[in-house]
Amino acid sequence: MKVRFLGTAAGGGAPQWNCGCTTCGKARRAGVSRTQDCLAVTGDGESWYLVNASPDLRTQLLATPELAPTAGSRDSPVRGVVFTSAELDHTIGLLTLREAGSLDVFATATVHEALRSGFPVETAVGAYTRLREHRLVPGTPMELAGGLRVTCTVLSAKKPRYAAAGTSGEWVSACRFDTGPRGGSLVYAPGLAAWTDAFSRVIADADVVVLDGTFLTEQEMGPARPASGMGHLAIGEVLPFLAGHPGPRYLFTHLNNTNPLVLPGALEASTLAEVNAAVAFDGQLLEL
Repeated sequence: MKVRFLGTAAGGGAPQWNCGCTTCGKARRAGVSRTQDCLAVTGDGESWYLVNASPDLRTQLLATPELAPTAGSRDSPVRGVVFTSAELDHTIGLLTLREAGSLDVFATATVHEALRSGFPVETAVGAYTRLREHRLVPGTPMELAGGLRVTCTVLSAKKPRYAAAGTSGEWVSACRFDTGPRGGSLVYAPGLAAWTDAFSRVIADADVVVLDGTFLTEQEMGPARPASGMGHLAIGEVLPFLAGHPGPRYLFTHLNNTNPLVLPGALEASTLAEVNAAVAFDGQLLEL
């Protein structure tokens, strides 16, 4: 299995275009830039799947040699998209893929419905290409091309702001990717709201676990906007759980522009190494 981090920032990227916070200011002065969260994964090096489709997707695809079309063709190694949520920063990039000859889209029933109604991006793209919807059923593995298998686990019922009031369902998921009993395994959970026993079972024997790195601390955005109130388990809160679950390599992604770990060499990163964790970076390649 190969995994390429296309983007590692939360919605708005880092630095965010309209933010003058301390971290964004330092990032601008240092020339640091993180694009919005998106992943590419393959089981055979030929058929690739995007995990979420960020607003920065075109730039990310052009920066990734593995995802380039073959000479003289209009074909791409990108076979489909797997969504972990229906948030705008995870789904807007689907519009970029409208020129595809065909596209497989994998999501829970709740997310598919949102992308056909509240933010009808699947409906729009389906007018331009042959879009095939596949329903991810929590706990049930689904086979993808290239020997890859995905299993989703619901993490929370946090719905996008555009969703109708009172709407409930399978809104935010973690995805586990496997390539068979002798292959690698990766868990991708950029929207982890709480560490549960069920999540502990999902990451059991995984090689790499990619976690929600949105906020470093619970009060990073101030007491009126705690991380937990926005559906994110702050890094400072998750570190004790990592100490109790040694084995996987842990990487944090989906960093908010306010998070000091956006910056390379941040002093706050020293505590991560103690629990076999680090911050992912744009363009990072994993081979499992």
